[in-house]
Amino acid sequence: MVPYRTRASHGGTTLAESDAAIRVDHPDAAPELWFPRADVVDAALGRSGTGDLSQHVTFDHEQVRLEVIDAAPGDAARDVTVKRFPVWGDATDLIEIIDVRPQGDGRFESVVPCYDWRRPVVEGSQILGQSVVAASRYAAGRRVVSASMVFPRAADARKPYRIDLDEVTSGRTFTALRAEAIQGDRTCGFGTLLLDATAPDVIRHADPAPVVAGPYESTPCDMSVTGRDLRIVDDAYTGDPDAPVGPPVLDAWVRFREVPDDPPIHAGLLAQFTGHLSIATALRPHAGIGQDQAHRTLSTAINAISLSLHREVRADRWMRYHHRSTFAGDGMTHSECRVYDEEGDVLASFTVDAMVRAFADPSSPADDRTAM
Repeated sequence: MVPYRTRASHGGTTLAESDAAIRVDHPDAAPELWFPRADVVDAALGRSGTGDLSQHVTFDHEQVRLEVIDAAPGDAARDVTVKRFPVWGDATDLIEIIDVRPQGDGRFESVVPCYDWRRPVVEGSQILGQSVVAASRYAAGRRVVSASMVFPRAADARKPYRIDLDEVTSGRTFTALRAEAIQGDRTCGFGTLLLDATAPDVIRHADPAPVVAGPYESTPCDMSVTGRDLRIVDDAYTGDPDAPVGPPVLDAWVRFREVPDDPPIHAGLLAQFTGHLSIATALRPHAGIGQDQAHRTLSTAINAISLSLHREVRADRWMRYHHRSTFAGDGMTHSECRVYDEEGDVLASFTVDAMVRAFADPSSPADDRTAM
């Protein structure tokens, strides 16, 4: 059962609204949302179920607007957002994916609770986040302070893969690891991680956070994950090629509603979002080019991410991702980014190298999947 209120509407008229809708997933097809018949006002545009769903009605999401009211009991109005169904999944699904399972001898396995049926490709930043969690489990009591990975091939999100860790060295304070993400016999990601026992300050300074609007003065953005609140400063994120151009800067506030009291998961969730908006930031100054063209006429992919974690992270508190694209050309982009908390203290720094290229044959974009 979907743990949120759901709604179906058409032309501004509510067709159904329920706190007990059921999500049904299908391999390589959009999930369906089934409303209890008692909660359906008008079933003319719906389809009745059979068997266990005989008392339910579903609607085609391409004809009827389906929404998930992303709220928990007691949430203030400002914390309530709406996600358009079909959604990828919930934050709990993302946490399950990030929390890779130890298999012994430095090997960890990823699970597959859900994936995007439209383009079932694993994001490079997901592999980075999983590697941060794996390294933290391997070297318990030490915190990941640096993680860098390259993503030479795409991983299929419909299949499990593993992350293998190889200890380079482990001393009294630091542990260095090699990490490799492997699916079948293919390396999909590889890199290094440095963990530290940390120490009291001898010196401390930090780059100040640029002044921008706060999370509640920013625009909610629907990236198809319930339980995660994402808000864009100045409404600067759009996939529309005809949107007004702006500087190659994009700020996003991110907060997860509920995260286990497990520091590696919080750090892994921070890492997982590092690959989401750097390409959009690079496209922003260029008229006639938009993220909606990605994987259709533009071949885009995250090729490498380098992350430094400066402090303990709380992903259930507002994190501000400040993206700045410093270069675009030769089919590549480079971004230098920071993550701040709501008070303006820096949590992490990261760089992203990505590709933005035109398809040689725009009618055949399948080759885009060969590059993550």
